[in-house]
Amino acid sequence: MIALDAHTKVYLARGHTDMRCQIDGLAARVEDVLQADPFSSHLFVFCNRARDKIKVLVWYRNGFWLWYRRLEKQRFWWPAGTEQSSVELSVRELQWLLEGLDPTAVQGHLKASFSLL
Repeated sequence: MIALDAHTKVYLARGHTDMRCQIDGLAARVEDVLQADPFSSHLFVFCNRARDKIKVLVWYRNGFWLWYRRLEKQRFWWPAGTEQSSVELSVRELQWLLEGLDPTAVQGHLKASFSLL
């Protein structure tokens, strides 16, 4: 199984992607459009125009994994913008997105800081 840790980066391709693209097409999009290395072991996430399908491309050891998720009734939160840019998320924020939450709206507790007298 693929181990995702705190050092794994997640890149969301803004805008929509043609879901007919498979591994080679998505890897080419990572290089050409996102200006990133598809062999970096980071996750590259793409969404269709209707925002009900997501594909995640990741390189693991000696080959690519392609994960696909389709919603039957709801839509995924997705950042607006051109396909020429990406949004970086943490693995935890990706989990929120897959659960139907807007990762930019989820807020945790404020950091507490104390000083010694």
